[in-house]
Amino acid sequence: MTLTTNHDSEPGDTVVAHAPAPTRSRRTGKWIEDWRPEDKEFWETTGAQVAKRNLIWSIFAEHLGFSVWLIWSVSSAFLVAQGFQFTVEQLFFLVAIPNLVGSMLRVPYTLAVPKFGGRNWTMCSAGLLLIPTLGFAYAVTNPNTPYWAFCVIAATAGFGGGNFASSMANINFFYPADKKGAALGLNAAGGNVGVSLIQFFLPVIVGGAGIFGIVKASEGGIHLERAAWVYAGLAIVATLAAYFFMDNLAGAKSNPREQLSVLKEKQTWIMAFLYIGTFGSFIGYSAAMPLLIKVNFWRQPLPSIEGIGINFAFYAFLGALVGSMARPFGGWLADKYGGARITLLAFSGMILSTLTVLFTLSRLTVLPPPPDKAALAEIAKDPAAFRFPAPVQQAIDANTEVFPFFLAAFLMVFVFSGIGNGSTYKMIPAIFRKDAERATAPGTPERELSLMTQAKKASAAIGIIGAIGAIGGFLIPITFNSPWVTEPLAATKSAFWIFTAFYLVCAIVTWAVYVRVRKGANADTGYVGV
Repeated sequence: MTLTTNHDSEPGDTVVAHAPAPTRSRRTGKWIEDWRPEDKEFWETTGAQVAKRNLIWSIFAEHLGFSVWLIWSVSSAFLVAQGFQFTVEQLFFLVAIPNLVGSMLRVPYTLAVPKFGGRNWTMCSAGLLLIPTLGFAYAVTNPNTPYWAFCVIAATAGFGGGNFASSMANINFFYPADKKGAALGLNAAGGNVGVSLIQFFLPVIVGGAGIFGIVKASEGGIHLERAAWVYAGLAIVATLAAYFFMDNLAGAKSNPREQLSVLKEKQTWIMAFLYIGTFGSFIGYSAAMPLLIKVNFWRQPLPSIEGIGINFAFYAFLGALVGSMARPFGGWLADKYGGARITLLAFSGMILSTLTVLFTLSRLTVLPPPPDKAALAEIAKDPAAFRFPAPVQQAIDANTEVFPFFLAAFLMVFVFSGIGNGSTYKMIPAIFRKDAERATAPGTPERELSLMTQAKKASAAIGIIGAIGAIGGFLIPITFNSPWVTEPLAATKSAFWIFTAFYLVCAIVTWAVYVRVRKGANADTGYVGV
């Protein structure tokens, strides 16, 4: 017997199932009416192949979304070189805005998957990326673009952040429980890598830097609009790929009231809090890292003068890269040893790593303040005659020696945050599944119905938890720009002390709620082993 799709299905979409289901003529796009990933025979003969195909193209679309979401994280460091007179405070706020908007969009993006279908919404969300990319191209080529306009355009980059929630919610429906951790980890990692690639390739695309001497920086100056055109073209590709190669699942249908009911679940809020510590750290550090390196390790008063110190363009992408690669590893470890245990390990590693970062920061020399506008105007009259003052040169040289240790410690923060990203997303469906198993008897229709209901809740919870967790991506750049600390290095130290304390709280919560073995009459109500 065959699994049928509607009239828009292609021949290759016919798959094996128990019985054909009636099509629904009002629907558009490819809809799979019968989907039973927990049925081993169905999964092995049909489900795995279909799920894999949807996962591949979901990763591509989400990867693109992350790239657009974080396009300002690296381009903001080039704005001054293009003649825009923005302060460090304005630049940190500029990279934070997309993270705030992206976190707010994750809830409606999650709700859109059951409403419109995963394939249909992937097409829509990929097409929406044309707005921030084309707006970016306009803003950076117009020297009269005001700062508020930059903020508005940067806010639209949050569309890319919303893609993550809808993509994860969609893939969650495709895979059985024992494979969700790895599948969601791969899906998320593929998206997260977009952060690293945009930070690596954007400086090369725009002519701002070479690739470790292999590719030279452009002699014609910096052209940020080039990156916008590249990603606008990729947005069109992602839209077409979703149209031709992805599917909608009829079983994933639910109404917003059912999905938002997870807000009443205490576990939703606890996991959202923990996700601020893992994913919020990943996306926040990724956004802030280019500016952190530039402010503390680099000096270049004008583009016409050769800079000294550590060029952020060579290293800023590494954090997002190792964090992204660690995410599926975290999902795999969670499948093998339990999500809660691995999450606790991740927070413990983040505590030790941030303390190490603080130690390296204590070895840095405070850089003298950069030249003001009047001084820059004088330097611009004869750039060839400019020489860096001795205190600046000495401070940069001293900090350059510390940089390898700072970078190594910072990368370990990314590694453990990536592991935590994978393990927490394994915990979410496991928690809701445990609720279903606790409330019903094995092998009964009630158990099957409860598992389906809880799977829908888990999918909705993934979006909501992802939305709240992504707020960390806004808070971290803002904290690095602490208004109560005027000196950049002191602000950086202050921020890392705050983050370390927060990770300690997250570790305690993880242990108390999900790892600690309970004793007594209420022991069966715990979530040990998720």
